Amino acid sequence: MLLGWFSSGRDEAARVLLKETVKALREGFIKGEISFVFVNRDFGESEESDRFLKLCEELSLKVLSLSSKAFLPEERLKDKEKWRSLYHEEVRRLIEAFPMEIGVLAGYMLIVSPSFLTRFPLINLHPALPWGPTGTWQEVIWELIHNGEKETGAMIHRVTEELDRGPVLSFFRISLRGPRFDPLWEELEKGRFEGLKEKKEAQLLFRLIREEEEKREIPLLILTLKALSEGRIGLESDQAVDLTQEVEAYLRRRG
Repeated sequence: MLLGWFSSGRDEAARVLLKETVKALREGFIKGEISFVFVNRDFGESEESDRFLKLCEELSLKVLSLSSKAFLPEERLKDKEKWRSLYHEEVRRLIEAFPMEIGVLAGYMLIVSPSFLTRFPLINLHPALPWGPTGTWQEVIWELIHNGEKETGAMIHRVTEELDRGPVLSFFRISLRGPRFDPLWEELEKGRFEGLKEKKEAQLLFRLIREEEEKREIPLLILTLKALSEGRIGLESDQAVDLTQEVEAYLRRRG
């Protein structure tokens, strides 16, 4: 299985996700390899993306980059949809010489153009259950708290024009109730969630939810790629696979 890896390299999580996936590939846990890494930032744009690009070099990965910030900035201001198509047409030209069976969006902060989506099969990790909130992980968590949800999770889905709503390949679930969560919920419920983001209990709950979710996201992606490489999950499958037990077992093995 040949993978294309797409990232903006904007934070430590992007680096850890790449490093752990490369390790799983090179150990043979996942049957495949990364054909190339595409980054929509160049050296010098930010300290975080520079760290990501240096990590790619350290891992001896083929890196392709095209700064979205520097690409036709006036066109981007005038017509974002047209700009998106033009930009991803250039990306297509960059990557077409490199074989790719599946493209993995791993912290890639751009919306992909429709024509790019029809050309390449892409998957994405979204930090919510298939029926959960859309948006960034921060937006998802605040919505979970505001709605008093009892569980959350994350999913791997096919990328489509409908943001965060493509066909789901796999997911995990975690409970948002129990000894660590309940006291925070109880304090919040007294105030009926008014002024939510300013409350200490809400901020603690936000961090706790992110902590529990984030440590399971890498196992979910790795286990999904493993299943894809072995043919146990197919890109065209119409039934999502619940990998909760496998994710928990993976975490226990990794300590």
